[in-house]
Amino acid sequence: MNRDRLYIGGRWVAPSSDETIAVENPATEEILGHVPAGTAGDVDRAVAAARAAFDGWAATSMAERGAVLGKLHEALSARAADIARTVGLELGTPIKIAKAVQAGLPLAVLRGYADLAAQPVREETIGNSLVVREPVGVVGAITPWNYPLHQVVAKVAAALAAGCTVVLKPSELTPLTAYLLFDAADEAGLPEGVLNLVPGTGPVVGAAIAGHPDVDMVSFTGSTATGRAISHAAADRIARVALELGGKSANVILEDADVTKAVKVGVGNAFLNSGQTCTAWTRMLVHRSHYDTAVELAGSVAQAFVTGDPFDEATRLGPLVSAAQRERVRGFIERADARLVAGAAPVPEKGYFVAPTVFADVDPDSELAQEEIFGPVLSIIPFDDDDHAVRIANNSRYGLAGGVWGSPERALAVARRMRTGAVDVNGGAFNPLAPFGGYKQSGIGRELGVHGLEEFQQTKAIQQ
Repeated sequence: MNRDRLYIGGRWVAPSSDETIAVENPATEEILGHVPAGTAGDVDRAVAAARAAFDGWAATSMAERGAVLGKLHEALSARAADIARTVGLELGTPIKIAKAVQAGLPLAVLRGYADLAAQPVREETIGNSLVVREPVGVVGAITPWNYPLHQVVAKVAAALAAGCTVVLKPSELTPLTAYLLFDAADEAGLPEGVLNLVPGTGPVVGAAIAGHPDVDMVSFTGSTATGRAISHAAADRIARVALELGGKSANVILEDADVTKAVKVGVGNAFLNSGQTCTAWTRMLVHRSHYDTAVELAGSVAQAFVTGDPFDEATRLGPLVSAAQRERVRGFIERADARLVAGAAPVPEKGYFVAPTVFADVDPDSELAQEEIFGPVLSIIPFDDDDHAVRIANNSRYGLAGGVWGSPERALAVARRMRTGAVDVNGGAFNPLAPFGGYKQSGIGRELGVHGLEEFQQTKAIQQ
């Protein structure tokens, strides 16, 4: 699965360095292949191509851009099976989840932006002013490893629909999936320079993008620490940033909730993608009247998760992405000062696996309840009443997602009080057209749907 080219100016081109990055299979610890280790010089070439293409792409109509995105969707859809397989290999996502989420969700998002671009242009009149929206310019997109196509498409599709051109740096841990998108883009005939690919490391390629004088906007998804560094680099030249960062989401189970359903869905959410999900409900808050029942049930549900080969249809929990990530998660587990309910299940000796783990009686102020662990680790915390639940839920420097279970009116009232970018009431389904993003240290800006499109636009007032 070796890839030895960059995609710049509508062509597959040789990198400026012979250095490569090894891509590992976290389930087997074997090397899958290699990709180029891009350089700052490669970023210069890609940004120059994007800048040269910008005026022409920005001048096209939204409908024309929508048609191009439609062709891209068609070419990418034909690769759905390859996408799921590649994510299973380089990330270890169980194949059922890889098909439904890792391949299915980005295709839905891309289709949504193709359809959105086909709609009438949104303009408004305020007094004697015509208010119009225009593309920001050249966008540097830096994406993470946990959803290696969805996070790319959420940025790229919105930016292209808005009339921007893009330079993408995918994660060095999962770059092979991004190459499938560029194979599709090449087949679909995107205009030269509109979409460019430079794989590489964060300190080299990511830093070059974030600090590049000809990059008008940086859109980043990843850790809060890296997001902070990117903000500083962009601030030096007053460039726009959009950041989707960490999370420590609360799943609130009220006194009048369907406890069995809430716990089962909550555990599944916390362990999705082996817990490597920024929106994971990793804090389960339970009313004291249901606490013992919820703890027992959560332990049973966790212990039933089958851990192993991602390509076995029975597997529900794959490996963590790397040895470093596994050791990080193990460190949190070893330091935890709480009651262990589940976590002793055997895991394969080969691969970066961590057993599904549940802690009860967790102190809301402890490391376990405050830090984003990014592994299959769930903390259960009791509360006395709705006000107490809201205080615990909001006791976090993050605010990305969350859940509430109870009678509809009561659950909605609690959801409105939670300081977080998204809340699911009684298991409400994820909506790829709704705005997605965080409060506090979970980020700046929104992705998906019309709000995600507008993130890549400037607003102009024309007085008449």
